[in-house]
Amino acid sequence: MDGKFIVTQKDVLSLLTAMQPICSKKTALDVTESIMFQVTSKELILKATDLQISLQSSMGIESNFTENFDFLISGKRIFDLVKEMEGDIEFNFLQNQLHLKSDGVKLLLNIRPADDFPQFPERIENLMQINSTYLVDLLNKVAFLIPQNNSNAALNGMLLEFNDNGMLMVTTDGHRLAKIFTDKYKLHENQKWLLPKRAVLELKKILEETQVENIFLGTCGNQLVFSGASFNFFTKLISDPFPHYEPILEREGFRAASLDKQSFLKTLKRTSCFLSGQFVSTSFKFQPGKLAVNLQSKEVGKIDESLLLNDFDGQEVATKFYSPYLLAGLQVFNEDAINFFIHDDSRPIIFEADVKDKNYKFTYIVMPVSAEQ
Repeated sequence: MDGKFIVTQKDVLSLLTAMQPICSKKTALDVTESIMFQVTSKELILKATDLQISLQSSMGIESNFTENFDFLISGKRIFDLVKEMEGDIEFNFLQNQLHLKSDGVKLLLNIRPADDFPQFPERIENLMQINSTYLVDLLNKVAFLIPQNNSNAALNGMLLEFNDNGMLMVTTDGHRLAKIFTDKYKLHENQKWLLPKRAVLELKKILEETQVENIFLGTCGNQLVFSGASFNFFTKLISDPFPHYEPILEREGFRAASLDKQSFLKTLKRTSCFLSGQFVSTSFKFQPGKLAVNLQSKEVGKIDESLLLNDFDGQEVATKFYSPYLLAGLQVFNEDAINFFIHDDSRPIIFEADVKDKNYKFTYIVMPVSAEQ
């Protein structure tokens, strides 16, 4: 199949850039290191998959192809070459070879037939439209907590759940839990999906880089699909059941209090500096009007700090937490004051932000460290 088309370097590079995290991941099939190019008279479609997540992106072109033409080419190689070109690039196909021309540069690349490339899902069933910026904001609140290689496979993902009350996302590493809920998006039929960590992170990146206003959430067989005007992002799902987390959200008998976020963050950063990479707990004493923070390290020394504690009454609560666990979650709060609930030294601390202007409620929970640690 012979033919040609011309695209700008900037436009085609943006498509190739989004494919790199996928085609560069090693899989059981060598062919997944390639990107599939599909050329029609009006459209250029690129496809990449690592057998877990897949991305299809497209752009409009004007070509002289009378029939659709599919081929494979090394994803990294075509990306590296196009990155070093400028201006308009002419893609010319002659005798199963790809000729690239741009501003005096002439390159010739061998291409492969697309027969062995994994088949992409078809027949997407769209469920709803979601504002992309809003979705990224929600993902940023919980994605940080997804473990990388937890022995419990279900923890290596993010629970996405819909019902007639709204939408929620939940992540946990077994020591902490992050949950965000909004009633802005609902489905009459209950749906639960467990997305792998890679899928969550790549989706975030795609949405931030494409800056589309809205995307469609849909299903395609046993995969979840996020679709924009020029892309479809597919992800397989984790089949293991997500932990039954609801009981840890119960707060009967808990007492409310609040802290200045910046002051608390600075204290947590200082105590984290004392740890020297060790899992050493920090002592926290919650008293009316005061939070006392204490940490002793044999290698470093001792730190004692006192913070103003608002709205706390009743008896003192003395407990221990691992400071980096508190710090990681509190850094995603946007509010100046941190509201939380505390019970005793065996129950978690529950941080909460009810952000009415953005129509979501964010909850972050940290389990205490036992007295022996």
